[in-house]
Amino acid sequence: MHAIEVARFGGPDVLLPVDAPDPVPGPGQVVVDVAVADTLWLETMVRAGHGGDFFPVEPPYRPGVGVAGTVSTVGSGVAPQWIGKRVVARTGHAGGGYAARALAPADALVAIPDGVGAADAAAVLHDGVTALALLDVAPLGPGDRVLVTAAAGGMGAILVQLARARGATVVAAARGAAKLERLRLLGADQVVDYSAPEWTAAVEPVDVALDGAGGDLGRAAFALVKNGGRFSGHGRPAGGFAADPEAARTRGITATGIAELRLRTASSRAYLGHALAAVAEKRFTPLVGQVFGLSEAAEAHRAIEQRTAIGKTLLVVG
Repeated sequence: MHAIEVARFGGPDVLLPVDAPDPVPGPGQVVVDVAVADTLWLETMVRAGHGGDFFPVEPPYRPGVGVAGTVSTVGSGVAPQWIGKRVVARTGHAGGGYAARALAPADALVAIPDGVGAADAAAVLHDGVTALALLDVAPLGPGDRVLVTAAAGGMGAILVQLARARGATVVAAARGAAKLERLRLLGADQVVDYSAPEWTAAVEPVDVALDGAGGDLGRAAFALVKNGGRFSGHGRPAGGFAADPEAARTRGITATGIAELRLRTASSRAYLGHALAAVAEKRFTPLVGQVFGLSEAAEAHRAIEQRTAIGKTLLVVG
């Protein structure tokens, strides 16, 4: 079968197409014929060798953290009724999702509802789950003024829509005119380009900041939160998580981070089911900005790293 392998740590060019044997499911596993593979910014960090102790992956390995497709084979202990079903599932880091066929744990499978395409299912596999969990950790309501950074990313675009649906006033921060225009179409009340000098001067203080950027951008977002407000520092593409526990205590800000969003399998599956139902009912729409073929995995990673990607980046197989 066609697959992508990371031969060594390095830039996007280390993502190489290979011919690989078809996977064979072990106990509690299934084989998914992949239609769409998810991609994450975190995967680019692991590929570059920055996974550290959190993601102890050694090359050569096959990347791909999640897939949407159809179950073709099941291992022992797995109900045969899964065969032929459209599903979405996490495969885990170095889980081999960038391939024509991928192994997935049976307990990670969630059926894709009628009316939801494989691309939208893959787009909410991680970002939809995390967005819904985040709004349980940092709840929003009518009257809240909310700042979303990295708002034109896959999860940020979902957060903008969910916050608007809950009656909040949404300030969406991103980089560049093309991203800001997409955010306007998603219903953001205000858009701001944080590549502009002194961008924070255009933003009134907020009750809640949902920071998917980190680094200096995240610290600037934290400074915009009113005393007694809420801050989630769950992203770090701009250089490290931005939550400052001491400053938060001093200002009475409830600060949370990525630790509060680490979910057990059962919780992750439940949130994924809710996200898929929301897409089926058109309560929000994933922002899929670019789609690459499997053999173009290096280009997909390059787009993510160079910040040219808008919304979700996916790999289509076949």
